[in-house]
Order: sequence, then structure tokens, then C-alpha cells
Amino acid sequence: MSSEVNMLGHYLDRISEKNRHTRDFTLNSLTAAIIEVIAIFPVYRTYITPAGVNERDRRYIEQAVSKAKRENPAISESVFDFLKAVLLLDYPADFGETDRRDWIDFVMRFQQITGPIMAKGVEDTAFYVYNRLVSLNEVGGSPDKFGTLLETFHGQNIERLKFWPHALITTSTHDTKRGKDVRARLNVLSEIPEEWRDCLIRWRRWNRKKKIMVEGQAIPDPNEEYLLYQTLIGAYPLDPIEESTHEEFKNRIRDYMLKASREAKINTSWISSNRAYEEALLAFIDAVMNRTPDNRFLKDFESFQNKVSHYGLYNSLSQTLLKITSPGVPDFYQGTELWDFSLVDPDNRRPVNYEIRIRMLRELKKRGSEILPSELARELTLNKGDGKIKLYLTYKALNFRRKKRELFEKGEYAPLEAIGDKANHIVAFSRILGDARSIIIVPRFFTRLIPQPEDLPIGREVWGNSYVVIQSGEEGDRYRNIFTGEIVTVSKYNEVNVLYLSEVFLNFPVALLEREKRVERQSP
Repeated sequence: MSSEVNMLGHYLDRISEKNRHTRDFTLNSLTAAIIEVIAIFPVYRTYITPAGVNERDRRYIEQAVSKAKRENPAISESVFDFLKAVLLLDYPADFGETDRRDWIDFVMRFQQITGPIMAKGVEDTAFYVYNRLVSLNEVGGSPDKFGTLLETFHGQNIERLKFWPHALITTSTHDTKRGKDVRARLNVLSEIPEEWRDCLIRWRRWNRKKKIMVEGQAIPDPNEEYLLYQTLIGAYPLDPIEESTHEEFKNRIRDYMLKASREAKINTSWISSNRAYEEALLAFIDAVMNRTPDNRFLKDFESFQNKVSHYGLYNSLSQTLLKITSPGVPDFYQGTELWDFSLVDPDNRRPVNYEIRIRMLRELKKRGSEILPSELARELTLNKGDGKIKLYLTYKALNFRRKKRELFEKGEYAPLEAIGDKANHIVAFSRILGDARSIIIVPRFFTRLIPQPEDLPIGREVWGNSYVVIQSGEEGDRYRNIFTGEIVTVSKYNEVNVLYLSEVFLNFPVALLEREKRVERQSP
């Protein structure tokens, strides 16, 4: 966006000419200062108005200017100080209305430019270069922040309820770098780093001979090869791959990796494509995905990917229920009612088969009228790969939310504490409004919860005597599980009211509980 930045430089130069202390600043130095400050800017934009600068925006500007000043000793500090004064609307005492309007106009233009530059520089460049764990490389995300403490999660929900109760909660959008179910899979890798590292060492050794040398460089480079393996882990189809579907999937990966390498701008780009590099990259993808008996990589990869995928599906269920029940308005991107392993656009804008989704929902309702909800819940858990379990969770939870609209829009958010051997595997909170009360409990860290991929995260053998402390209410309170229809009763343990997780997760891997109304006994 050089033309826009140059325009800003000329605008700032005209402003500097109006003051004898700044009129000696050159156009080049002013433009360079603008570039360096924008490059270091910590947020997409500030929200300064003619009325003034809020404390948060002041802090962002001072931080950016101070860092830019330190990193550019060849540019006079006075140039940076002048730019900071303009951005913070620190007018000289003798400024008239016209001069003040010029400063404000510059700030408005500056704020309009930082957003798209940040998006292009971070989301469309850095996010394709910094590939430590690409599930973190999401729009609005910060890849340098590896995970969130549970206390922070609860604190952010409380803050959202207080300040932004009607803000959207989105986990996938038209601009998503990879779909939420892809990220849910990739997050599993953070739980098994040693095993993941061993796989990478093997795969790189086996696939070394499949690389093509171009001008002394083995293609792809290690960073793009690492991105390819993560992409395959996250996007690999659930169903057994036939020849036709394998070719379709391979073409999706080819298209994605070509876009990713061009966005990274390291070995090729949209403006100046390196055809030799791109062709070698695509040839490598064809070679590693070749379904021949002698391809040791693919067989080993599929075994590991199946394990990761198993845990990733449960991650996605927990994520979906948290989205529906946390403060805010849950948003669902097209097609994500079932498992969706889409990548960045245009991959996530492929036509959605709504007929299948309509048919599945009808089948769920029909099946639900034939057997007990608990039986249906266990059946869906056993056959989670077909995606019906996610559709069922979404259908039941959204309908419950609509039924209890005031509870979820205005109800208090209260974190709940889990205790026992499996306490670290639980995220739990309650929503309270008057006598209405709902409890949400979801598991996490499934690789340590169920070490064998074929195991289910339900029952006493998994949860033992671990429990969630119920802070309000009393012993004997009854809660109905929205997904299973089962009744869970509050027990007394060590002088506190508790719900045992082995009863909460008897037939379904996540829980949405509604407290039943008490029936008051009448005196004879």
C-alpha cells in the first residue's frame, strides 16, 4: 500500500510546514517514520475522534512510536516525536481551528490505513510464515500466545457479559484461515509434542528423496514442508478415501499450498511467481500423497492422523457447546453443522450439501421418537464419525437456548470448580437468572483423559470420583441433561454440594444441564 502511505507522508509534510520547529523535516524522513510506526503498530487501528484520545489508544501510539524510535536510530527522534504529537492531537497552544482540523484529518486517514496494512502484513503474510502451530494463526488471533488459562477464559466471558452481551461468537467465517474442526484437530498436537516430533523426523527422512532441487535449493523448504504436514493432519477426510475422492482431496491440498506459498512471499508470490519453485512444490505433494504400496509415509501418516482426528472430534464438540452457551450470540458459518475440514478461501466457500443436513436432522428427530434420548446419545457417540453427533448437539443446544433466551442473554455467568483426579480436564460454568439455572460442563485434554483412541470419554471408568462443586442450590436438586434426558442429582460430599462427573457424562461426551423446578411438599 505504498501509494496510500506516500499520500500520508505528503499530508504530514504539509502539516509540518506550518510550524517553524518542524518545517525542516524532509518528506522522506516523515514518510519513513510513518512506515516504521505502522509496521510496529500493536493493534489493527485506534479509535481517536475530534473529542480526544482514550487512554488505551494513547498507550498503543506511545508504545509504537517508542519502539520505532529505538529500532531506527538513523531517523531523528524529533520526527517521531512530531508524529506522536499529531496522532495524539497534542496541539500547540497557538493553533487555530483550521490547523486543528488538519491534524484531525491526518489522524482519521492514518487510522483508515493501519487496519488493511495490519491485515495484509499479519493475516495474509506472517500467518503463512510463522508455522509453529497453525491452529493459532487465525483472524484476530495471536500465534505468540500459546493457549489460554482456564481462569482467563472465565474472566473474558464475565467481561463479555458485562460489556458486549450481544457480540457475535464466531469460530469460522468466510475469511477463516482454516475451519474450526481443522483447528480442533491441530490443537491435539499441543498435547502430544514428543510423538509429533518423532513423526516429523521420520516423515522428513522418508520424503527427503521426493524433493526436487532447483538452483541448489531442495523444494519445499523445511518451513513449507512442516506446514504441509499440519495441513494434511487437519484437513484429511474422515471417510475411507477412494481413488476419486483421493484425487479431489489432493487437488485441494495443491491449491492450498500454492496459495500459502504465494501469501508467504518467501519463495514465490502473487506478483512475481516463481514457476520452477511452484512446480517442484506441487510435484512433492503428488509424491508424498501417492497411494502406492512403497509409500511408507502415507501409511504411517494415516495411522497417526486417525488418532489425532479421534481426539479432535471431541475437542470440536466441547468447543461447539461452549460457543452456544457462553455470553454472546453464537454464529454458525455455512456447512459447519456437520464436521467441516475446510481450509482458507476459496476452499471454505465450496457449495454446501444442505440436502444431507436436512435429511440427517429428520433422521435424528425420527430416531429420537423411537428410542430413549440416552440411547440415542450413546449411539451418536459410538458413531461420531458421520457428523450426526455434532448436528444433534447443535440442534438440541440451540433450541434450548431459544427456549431459555433470557437466561442466556441476561443470566449471570458463574465459573464452577472441578475437584478430583480429572479436575484439570473440565471446563464448567453455570448461567443463572432468578430461579432458572443451567450448568454447562465440557471435557478437554482428551489424549490424557482417554489414552487409547478407541475409548469413549464417558462413564465411571474414565471419570472416577471427580466432581463439580455446585455453589448455589441445595442437596437433592435435580438437573436434567438436555442431550440424554437423564436426571443428575446434587449430592453432599465434604460439606459441599457436588455433581459427579461419572453421572454427568454417562452416555454423552458434553453436558448441558437444566435444573428442574422443586416440588414443594404440602403439609397434611
